[in-house]
Amino acid sequence: MKEITIISGKGGTGKTSITAAIASLAEKAVICDNDVDAANLHLLLQPTEKESQVFYGSYVAEINTDECTRCGLCIEHCRFDAITVNTRGDYEINPFTCEGCRLCERICPDNAITSERSSNNHWFVSATRFGPFLHASMGAGEENSGKLVSLLRNKARDIAKVSVSRWIINDGPPGIGCEAISSITGADMVIIVTEPSLAAFHDLERVAELVQSFNIPAFAIINKMDINPPLAGIIKNFLKDNDLELIAEIPFNENMVNAMVQGKTIVEYDPESEITKILQHAWKEMEARGQEEGVTW
Repeated sequence: MKEITIISGKGGTGKTSITAAIASLAEKAVICDNDVDAANLHLLLQPTEKESQVFYGSYVAEINTDECTRCGLCIEHCRFDAITVNTRGDYEINPFTCEGCRLCERICPDNAITSERSSNNHWFVSATRFGPFLHASMGAGEENSGKLVSLLRNKARDIAKVSVSRWIINDGPPGIGCEAISSITGADMVIIVTEPSLAAFHDLERVAELVQSFNIPAFAIINKMDINPPLAGIIKNFLKDNDLELIAEIPFNENMVNAMVQGKTIVEYDPESEITKILQHAWKEMEARGQEEGVTW
């Protein structure tokens, strides 16, 4: 099997819409939404949930006020200032600033502090019209998103092996954080989606540097390329100078939005459109690259 991760430097470039379109073109693919902090690929794929599991996050401490003698050791030693005294004079822990180190639990002489791992995150195995789909939902302020991405990708590989799938299509997150690193580590190919805006170009420079540090074959797609032709030209020169092959130049078209409103990919919504034909050609290029890398199906 071949694993492709599609990422972008910033949000709003159209990465997820393009990922869904590519998933609709790939045969025998497992689809995986690696943007676990702000997952939205499910809005286009309209999955039917088959399996749901809890992903346990970091430890969060809690103080039993009936047992607490207010000795102050926990406040004194908390490096994150997560423990405060409320208006009633009771010690309490802010779950959003607690880092789960459990030091307060260990040094409390009254055993008044306990810690439990957060269960506010879930991951799912679902079915879609394009194939199996792995996705997740994280609670606000939750941590370990990189570990959750790794879990989803491992599960996707297991499903791909059982179903003898040819492809794993990962919708990666924007940016260069832990999620992005977990999304591209070990992938066979990375597709960077960008657009001709100054913010996107700045972030493209950062994400290109990240991808190249992993020595993974990487290619690029410029979306909405005609909204700023001069900057699109600068981006094309940047890609050339950094040995990033441009496999698609997609013009702006309101039908991309209309398709999303209908819960469809542009390929389904307007199969004869210029964008559909461009994406079909881009997918053929990806397939060809997979064969060049010596992949056997």
